[in-house]
Amino acid sequence: MSTTKTALAFIAALLLATSVRAQQKSADDSSPDLLRGFKGKIELDVRDSQPDWKPFMPPKAPEGAPNILFILYDDTGQAAWSPYGGRLSMPTLDSLAADGLIYTNWHTTSLCSPTRSTLQTGRTHWMNGYANISEGAEGFPGYSTRFPKEVTTISEVLQANGYATLWLGKDHNVPEVDVAPGGYRGEWPLQKGWDRFYGFLGGETNQWYPDLVKDNDFIDQPYMPEDGYHLSKDLADQAIEMLRNKNASNPSKPFFMWFNPGANHAPHQAPKEWIAKYKGKFDDGYDAYREWVTKRMKEKGIIPENTVNTAVNPLPKDEANPLDYVRPWDSLNDQEKQLFNRMAEVWAAYSSYTDYEIGRVIDYLKETGQYENTLIIYAADNGTSGEGSPNGSVNENKFFNSFPDSLEDNMKYIDKLGSPDTYEHFPTGWAAAFSAPYKFFKRYSEYEGGTADPLVISWPKGIKARGELRHQYHHSTDIVPTLLEITGLKMPEFNHGVKQYPLYGVSMAYTFDAKPNDPTHKKVQIYEMFGTRGIWKDGWHAASVHVPMGNKSHFDSDKWELYNMEEDRSQSNNLADKYPEKLKELKDLWMQQAKENNVLPLDDRFPVTIAGLPRPSEEPPHDTYKYYPDTEPVSESVAVNVRGRSYKILANVEITDKTEGVIFAMGSRFGGHSLFIKDNKLYYVYNFLGIKPEQVFESDVTLKPGKYTVGMEFEKTGQGEHSEFLGETKLYIDDKVVASGKMRTQPGKFTLSGEGLCVGYDSGDAVSTLYKAPGKFTGGKIQGVAVSVKGEPYLNLEQEAKRLMLKW
Repeated sequence: MSTTKTALAFIAALLLATSVRAQQKSADDSSPDLLRGFKGKIELDVRDSQPDWKPFMPPKAPEGAPNILFILYDDTGQAAWSPYGGRLSMPTLDSLAADGLIYTNWHTTSLCSPTRSTLQTGRTHWMNGYANISEGAEGFPGYSTRFPKEVTTISEVLQANGYATLWLGKDHNVPEVDVAPGGYRGEWPLQKGWDRFYGFLGGETNQWYPDLVKDNDFIDQPYMPEDGYHLSKDLADQAIEMLRNKNASNPSKPFFMWFNPGANHAPHQAPKEWIAKYKGKFDDGYDAYREWVTKRMKEKGIIPENTVNTAVNPLPKDEANPLDYVRPWDSLNDQEKQLFNRMAEVWAAYSSYTDYEIGRVIDYLKETGQYENTLIIYAADNGTSGEGSPNGSVNENKFFNSFPDSLEDNMKYIDKLGSPDTYEHFPTGWAAAFSAPYKFFKRYSEYEGGTADPLVISWPKGIKARGELRHQYHHSTDIVPTLLEITGLKMPEFNHGVKQYPLYGVSMAYTFDAKPNDPTHKKVQIYEMFGTRGIWKDGWHAASVHVPMGNKSHFDSDKWELYNMEEDRSQSNNLADKYPEKLKELKDLWMQQAKENNVLPLDDRFPVTIAGLPRPSEEPPHDTYKYYPDTEPVSESVAVNVRGRSYKILANVEITDKTEGVIFAMGSRFGGHSLFIKDNKLYYVYNFLGIKPEQVFESDVTLKPGKYTVGMEFEKTGQGEHSEFLGETKLYIDDKVVASGKMRTQPGKFTLSGEGLCVGYDSGDAVSTLYKAPGKFTGGKIQGVAVSVKGEPYLNLEQEAKRLMLKW
């Protein structure tokens, strides 16, 4: 036999053997199955072979599987929205409620990142690594802010089973250190089962100047506020575009869209024409609103007739966190009432405007025949936010820097509230009002004010009931099991190479056909946030009395309360003394559940403390950082940290007679600093929490064409009354001091959004009013910028530049 014939015979025999092995592979054969799933026929000649496309086709969703649209607001208690009796007009939500079900007893974790993690996995937030927000990561299993391999997201399941997965808006489940251009992408949406993402990764963003990511890249916003931009409008536009593009090529493919607007989280920002719609609507004040809305909620059947409207301050003033205290309405002066009412008007407009934009997405579904078989979930992630402090704020970042607001300063902005000039948050009084009739608000996990949230579900094809209430007790962990049941899919037992944690939640699908007061299928739910603790079991609720972020730290001596939630919806009647055995049972159950769910250790420290904790990153910390022009913004979480330190900024620049623009910028008008050239002069501005006037250092000489080393130096000398850092600043051109003076710096972060460190421009909202964003550096050249936090005073500037490896 010739060599050629021998080779052909060998190949044919090998193919036959491979085909047989593919069909008859023994259980103990560990060799790879090269033809797994292939049912065709393979011969030497393709003309004699039979193709089988099935193994190579994308997965197909189950026949008749519904579309899923999940709309998730931020920071909104039950007492806000119109379907629940609130004063905020929500026509889109009203229409969905009339077409479906209103849930009166649905709960969340009391904080955004944790709740959002449960909505993705069906496990408790500690099992997801989200004991608190992504900015609060700590080196414990429950606090890592990284989903462990043992959890699979609902988007992964749906994507693997033929769904288009589309995410718009807020994420807040990416570790802070990963929100960076060159950072680890493993926790970003596209790595968690999402086909598309358009939104922001952090906990909040400026609604006029958002920090946008499209899929895996940071992008600039498509147009500016002066041209009509607002994030809520942009998200609705992008949602419709995503659906339109999907339908153009795959109209029969169902979608899972998660629509997460910035509303109603700070900053509270809305178009002025929408704010005008609410003028005077809250003039009765938050104490009166609380009484008014409780009555309305009873009339609508949201809460039982016997529900007591609890005290606006559940704890004595000397025992409460002073930042969470509610000032009685009658104690306010006329200016304060005017300011606080205006803040409520802005927040209401923010919510209603966003609801209008969401309505455009719903209209598109109706116009394209997709509405009837779309399961629409419309909910909020925790109680209304009290992070505006008792006095409200025109810059919410003051709260996270433990810096008080001044009525005099805030009144200057009363006509600008909601505009790009403010980063507003209303006072705690409105947080309590919009979380009525319950105790407290966001962050308090032991009481309904932090955890009882609105939830409306509409699915015309799958739910027969229209406009009915459902009183069954449920939680955010129950959404994933519900979606699995209605799609006929299962959470994998093994994924990511490991066995998966069991689901904690239970399906709510039975409620679609239930009667309003049928028994719940839920048996137990544990709560904890910033040291506040609670547990619900079979209608009973035990709550620890603890002040979050109050440096109490005596968890073992916390007093526990007991409530019968079937009879006392607002937790007004403490039965701890009457039923001590029941209380002990629930306390023991809490500890058991805590150990099973990675809840410990407890942490109740202040935000500025937790946010400032040292955390490992891919890049170890340095005392000198070098940056170069025109890279994407470097997130504050991984950029040089100048908080509470002496520091210096140096840059090598080449100047012409036409040079203008930003050399270095970090932060925004609500807190940040910037080094720039304007009118042939060098400027350094430190914008302390947006408080006017800006701290401006202007060179006393003009720059002529040539090459320079320019920079500034801050030498810390002490601390002020509110933990701000005080010191002396000098501005340099080569070796000459061209400006100097006293300066104060923030103890906490410039922003919770993603506005980062930039060289050669200023992303988003400009740090200083002396230039307009992006303030791009033109007419010259920036070789590089170095920032040193080593604490050493300046040497000769030429030597300093060489030491920092900046030399021409």
